Amino acid sequence: MANRKALGRGLKALIPDVPEGNQENNSNIQFIEVVKISPNPFQPRETFDRDKYEELKNSIAEKGIVQPITVRRFNDGYQLIAGERRLRSVSDLGLDTIPAFIMDVETDEEMMELSIIENIHREDLNPIDIANGYKRLIEECQLTQESIAQKVGKDRATVANFLRLLKLPRPIQESVQTGELTMGHARALITLENSEEQIDLWNKIVKNSLSVRRVEQLVRNYSRKKKSAVPTVPNANTYYIEDAENKLRTRLATKVVVKPKKKGGVIEIEYYSEEDLNRLIAIIYGD
Repeated sequence: MANRKALGRGLKALIPDVPEGNQENNSNIQFIEVVKISPNPFQPRETFDRDKYEELKNSIAEKGIVQPITVRRFNDGYQLIAGERRLRSVSDLGLDTIPAFIMDVETDEEMMELSIIENIHREDLNPIDIANGYKRLIEECQLTQESIAQKVGKDRATVANFLRLLKLPRPIQESVQTGELTMGHARALITLENSEEQIDLWNKIVKNSLSVRRVEQLVRNYSRKKKSAVPTVPNANTYYIEDAENKLRTRLATKVVVKPKKKGGVIEIEYYSEEDLNRLIAIIYGD
């Protein structure tokens, strides 16, 4: 994107929190008719917590809008960038206008990037929606994992770990989206080799309300059972192999399997995209 505006950590400078009493002193903030604001076509959030939405609506009914929404000029009206729940609440309450911070956003690509990054910074966004946001930045905005990490103020391994969640079966992803499963549970399930094992353990987690620590232990048990079912090299140092795998997984932030043979062995390093492969190469070469 040409002349791309600074985002990520600088997002607060572009979308400031403006106290209710100071709105009149900011020339970029205006009260806009709700009917003139069209939805954000690039909204990355897939799920909304109904209880939190009702709390927000009740708060607006009592105190008004504390933080303006963010829009851009679009056709004869405006298009929402951030603040969908606030806009929905005002509409549900039958209010005619809403305070809005008007940004100069010219292209759809810039609009998409800004919308996704702004939502990723929201504390209540679930891990799957965050992962999908990262995926869209890669596929639709042509950003690399490194550039995404810089924009959202995270390290590249964190971005890669979120993206790996999208390899899980859809029912497990939905479980994470609803809050039934935590990020810790999901990351433990990723290390299992196939979707059948993942679904089987996921059902046990949900049924028995298993802790993350317990799930990690069960995952290790799955791995041990699988290894015991396959002929192993006599006198192989299982602890040494597992320790090597754990060190490599931590360093590379991806799945690693060490397969010993009578002489030497094979190290399998899993990657999930061309960008992820380049990331691994950079780590191995020390770039």
